[in-house]
Amino acid sequence: MKRGSEVKVKIEKSQFPSMGIGTLEDKIIYVKNTFPGQVITGRVKKNRKEYSEVKLIGVDERAEYEIDAPCPHFGVCGGCSSQTLPYEKQLEFLGEEVKALFNEADVTTGEYLGVLGSENQWEYRNKMEFTFGDEEKGGDLSIGMHMRAKSFGIMTVDHCKIVDEDYRKIIKLTADYFGKQDLPYYRVMKREGYLRHLVIRKAQNTGEILINLVTTTQIDFDLSEYVELLKSQEYKGTLVSILHTENNSFSDAVIPEKVNLLYGRDYIKETVLGLKFNISPFSFFQTNTKGAESLYSIVREFMGSAENKVVFDLYCGTGTIGQIVAPTAKKVVGIEIIEEAVEAAKENAKLNGLNNCEFLAGDVAEIIKTVKDKPDIIILDPPRSGVHPKALNYVIKFNAKEIIYVSCNPKTLVTDLKVLTERGYKIIQTKVKDMFPNTPHAECVVKLIKE
Repeated sequence: MKRGSEVKVKIEKSQFPSMGIGTLEDKIIYVKNTFPGQVITGRVKKNRKEYSEVKLIGVDERAEYEIDAPCPHFGVCGGCSSQTLPYEKQLEFLGEEVKALFNEADVTTGEYLGVLGSENQWEYRNKMEFTFGDEEKGGDLSIGMHMRAKSFGIMTVDHCKIVDEDYRKIIKLTADYFGKQDLPYYRVMKREGYLRHLVIRKAQNTGEILINLVTTTQIDFDLSEYVELLKSQEYKGTLVSILHTENNSFSDAVIPEKVNLLYGRDYIKETVLGLKFNISPFSFFQTNTKGAESLYSIVREFMGSAENKVVFDLYCGTGTIGQIVAPTAKKVVGIEIIEEAVEAAKENAKLNGLNNCEFLAGDVAEIIKTVKDKPDIIILDPPRSGVHPKALNYVIKFNAKEIIYVSCNPKTLVTDLKVLTERGYKIIQTKVKDMFPNTPHAECVVKLIKE
């Protein structure tokens, strides 16, 4: 078995996140986005003495439980990975993979409450970031998602099933319009071009739509015709915002060097569990609104009564979780490194008439040293990398009676839980929440109490 060679492998089991595992020539084979029962062909990209990593080329034999994917882009688009699995099977594998991570780390789940599925398997996203490019070098302009197994290929996903009809309409309109303008898309390696990204946000409960076109300043193009075209369409929701973001950075990320308001206002309004939130174009907000309501309900359930208690909401983003629990708490202190998110949290707290919330901007590992309040309950909702060891040490020193850990990465979750249990905390309950159907991602909520 050599690097670059093609191999055929039967997938026997999987581990988080949807990493299929098989054996070949007495060696363990790892293949991303494959599932037990499949026979696949792949290309060896890493070959070690004990194992090999193989990049999927195609599925030769489907597992007996597989179904046809409803999305015509599936298999070519690099977005969804498990549309051929019945949703019940997706949840089954997700639960097994998460529990295996706890077992391997020798960390208990406490009372395991299973996997809670998403209310909607389809059309659940409230934000999508699309990229301009082409499917083949020199081909027609595309606007959509990166293609699987292609470094730079972009395909127009105007039939995407995880967003609703309004997104699909905007994608198609944008692709058709700019395809006629003879404008170059931005090439990351050459650092040349104009069109970069199209970001769409739509509030699921209010229906408000925000459209953000991201370009360089290498070409001075009048966008007024495009704006009028967007405004003239009929939407199921309501178009309230059109923005033009100027981004000349070399990174492929959307970096708002300058944001121009072309129409309406620069935010959308959303409601979550009875509270109001203004969502700005670059603020973090859970991408599945109905899923977020369910996730935050789990947090409230795990907390129980917060009456006369001080709650710390660490890595609070725009303060959504903190504000959800604030009505029953004595005080909520939120800490977040992104200043824009903190300002949004303060504004949202005012919007909801919550005067017992304090939001602080800065690195959790540093700001936490200066906070004078002593928490009764700490909510941890860190990024994928988990809680910084320095910050985790301060969390432990606070000696809070309860910790509710909300994690978007079960791998770093179990690492942090091991530290917490070694330092005197006991895991009481664990629940998995599927926020992103048809993908390998998941949220976990864990309740710990101080022994």
